[in-house]
Amino acid sequence: MLGILLVDKPIGLTSHDVVSRARRVFSTKRVGHAGTLDPQATGLLVLAVGPATRFLQYLPLEPKEYLGTITFGVTTNSFDAEGEVTGTQPVPANLEELIHEHLPKFRGEISQLPPMFSAVKKAGKPLYTYARKGEEVERAERRVVIDTYDIVKIDGPHVDVRIVCSGGTYVRSLAHDLGQAVGCGAHLSALRRTRIGKFSVEEARVIDDFGPEDLWSLDQALPPMPVVKLNEGQLRHIQHGQPARLRETPIHTHVALADPDGMVVGVGRVHGEFVHPEIVIPFDALYELESESL
Repeated sequence: MLGILLVDKPIGLTSHDVVSRARRVFSTKRVGHAGTLDPQATGLLVLAVGPATRFLQYLPLEPKEYLGTITFGVTTNSFDAEGEVTGTQPVPANLEELIHEHLPKFRGEISQLPPMFSAVKKAGKPLYTYARKGEEVERAERRVVIDTYDIVKIDGPHVDVRIVCSGGTYVRSLAHDLGQAVGCGAHLSALRRTRIGKFSVEEARVIDDFGPEDLWSLDQALPPMPVVKLNEGQLRHIQHGQPARLRETPIHTHVALADPDGMVVGVGRVHGEFVHPEIVIPFDALYELESESL
């Protein structure tokens, strides 16, 4: 079994819960993901099944799009609704005006401090292990890109927003930081991921309704990376880890490598007239895949 699976994660489940179900459905331990969602968040998870886990790093996974709700006037220690309330303040009557005033500073390339309740590691331990003990440790800021941070609707202290951002962005930090800028505090009270790169939640399956027929093949999932079909001689070269000469030189740095039947078996880096394999599905895995299709 090999392919990419799009799942619409419901609220309350961890990303690992979804991975565990996929392992049962596809009868394999080889299931990986392209980024988690918190249990209270819903929306798109991109999973890889079987040898497709080798290709996760090459999938078109940015930018990421979210729809969220920010509740102003209440702060929590985790910056979202799962945490303990750490403070309450009156919400300004001119909340919308203040949000529009401060939003521009959170767009573009910005520095972001990871929240203490996160999996970022410090001295080999996730930050949340310190946070659960009531400790706060020094942590490095990271650069992220916020393409879109817009208001969708305002209903009292609850503000619906749409965010398009680079990978590694903490949306709950954006909510918390905007609340600090406005002056009354805020936390992220709901979140839904609607897009990851080329993949949309509208194309995803629900947790109780996916199977082998829902897997995207690698030649569907990898573009806009070009797919180069190899002849038998070129295929033998790349399967032995050797470069293969191409008839036409692609303009892209990386290309997906397909066998004569069009099945993607690897990814290579282009150097002049040659493509050098970076990952290739092993012979034994290909044999198993061919046996499954018989």
